[in-house]
Amino acid sequence: MNIILFDGQIRDQLLPLSFTRPIAEFRFGILTIKEKWERVLPGNYSVLTQKYLEKKYPLIIEDDNIFIAGNVTPSLMLSAEIELLNKGQVLMDKDRVIAFRGTIDQFNSSSFFTSTQTQSKILSFDRLYDLFLLNETAIEDDFRLITEGRQSEPISESVRIIGEKYFEDGTPKIFIEKGAKIECAILNLSNGPVYIGQGAEVQEGSVIRAPFAMCEHSVANMNTKIYGATTLGPYCKVGGELNNVIMFGYSNKAHEGFLGNAVVGEWCNIGAGTNASNLKNDYSEIKLWSYPQGKFLKTGLQFCGLIMGDHSKTGINSMINTATILGVGVNIHGSGFPRNFVPSFSEGGASGFSDVNLVKFFQTASKMMERRGMILTNNDREIFEYINREAENYK
Repeated sequence: MNIILFDGQIRDQLLPLSFTRPIAEFRFGILTIKEKWERVLPGNYSVLTQKYLEKKYPLIIEDDNIFIAGNVTPSLMLSAEIELLNKGQVLMDKDRVIAFRGTIDQFNSSSFFTSTQTQSKILSFDRLYDLFLLNETAIEDDFRLITEGRQSEPISESVRIIGEKYFEDGTPKIFIEKGAKIECAILNLSNGPVYIGQGAEVQEGSVIRAPFAMCEHSVANMNTKIYGATTLGPYCKVGGELNNVIMFGYSNKAHEGFLGNAVVGEWCNIGAGTNASNLKNDYSEIKLWSYPQGKFLKTGLQFCGLIMGDHSKTGINSMINTATILGVGVNIHGSGFPRNFVPSFSEGGASGFSDVNLVKFFQTASKMMERRGMILTNNDREIFEYINREAENYK
């Protein structure tokens, strides 16, 4: 099957994280949405996303295609329903499209011949804060998907484990991939599983409450304190205190400081001593910036921290207010609290902002990526140039 994961109208609700990637490339739980589907439903995968992202994420079109919403996670029951779709048939969850089989022209024009309602329980994220609110369920689902029928590496005797080591069905709650290191740490399994990826390391004195997942080559520095549900993507490095955080990958919060109820994109760096509030001191309802609405909207939440776009940074001892959104390529420094929404490619803090120099940004981004053995491609540069032009609409 030729399977296309599409962004849809929900894309704008997920800015700034969707500025630099299709929704199917969001990390949610342990895997990205695309990685989940590739494991559950065999086929040739591509994405239908924004025009300026197509060079990096090319679309593959055939006469017969399966279109699946990029913010929806798979299940065996849902994949079975999708496999049974006839040409021209759409699978709905109430009034939203979950999947469609047909041509690209039919999909773009919503020319659906027949419609059926899904019987599956749908797990999806429709807003930025859904990512951390639903990460507990996503981690457990991915944990079972990744570890089923496999044997974990042995756990060092220096590791202290609290809580039951197995789920009620007998599935182990800890899985350690080959090459991972964990010594003299405390793992509390009372609320879920712990997954340690290939080549990852949990250093001495770290205390972790499940559910927790760290992907390949990530590091929890000595004495790190982590509350679930937290996900560290590939090649992340963390320290200090984290609570219910998702880091997509290649980002660092390596020193002391607090980060909670947050989502951090790729290639970000949170400076030593940075603290990001996740609760207002009057305990009032949180408002969060909405890109589509162009204003702050009520969320119904009491806890919400930092949402950080790719390649953004904070200087040492930065203070980030509750429910702050930083766009792509933002550089926060100086004393005081910056405003709660900072457009992409802005530099400064409480005393004001100026535009980031794009040449300097490319130099810094290249240096950071080279440290992980990766390069900033011409496609990447074109994407950032587009986002930089779009940022003028929000300044």
